[in-house]
Amino acid sequence: MNALFLNCTLKPSPETSNSEALAKLVAAALQDEGVETEFVRLTDHRIKPGVESDMGDGDEWPAIRERILGAEILVFATPTWLGQPSSVSKLALERMDAMLSETDDDGRPVAYNRVAGVVVTGNEDGAHHVITEICGALNDIGFTIPGQAWTYWNKGPGPGEDFLNDEEGHDWSASTAKAAASNLLAVARALQANPVPPPPS
Repeated sequence: MNALFLNCTLKPSPETSNSEALAKLVAAALQDEGVETEFVRLTDHRIKPGVESDMGDGDEWPAIRERILGAEILVFATPTWLGQPSSVSKLALERMDAMLSETDDDGRPVAYNRVAGVVVTGNEDGAHHVITEICGALNDIGFTIPGQAWTYWNKGPGPGEDFLNDEEGHDWSASTAKAAASNLLAVARALQANPVPPPPS
């Protein structure tokens, strides 16, 4: 079983990413169950805007797409900006729009029988809105979203410290991260045993 984490921070490596720090709690819980985990920081790659799987010369999205399709579990990790998912996460979702019309050899949409979840950080309100936006988009594409397949951390309204500089709320975020990992893995295993069939023709 493989899990891919798309880190949608606005910061390039090697800058510290709060979203990645929280996502690593989900990854650790999955690793404890024998799941192989991988992180991709999207700002480290040249991803062209668009809604196709390959936008031509220099586009690094096709390789990332292959990693998405090579994983049974996908997790978006994003900060909150202006109460919204990061622009990087929206860029990734727009590129994944192409999957709506892509099928496997059995005529099954390529995202079927894969589960997805969300990790959100930010020092302002908006985590539930961000979770709703990303989960809604991934569900449209064909991913299965288990109940409570998310965790988040924020400081409430207004400016404040970030996840790595403030211990308040960490216990809740950590326990919720473990629950998200458990739910993602349980549903991924269920889909392995009983795959969703291709849509009726």
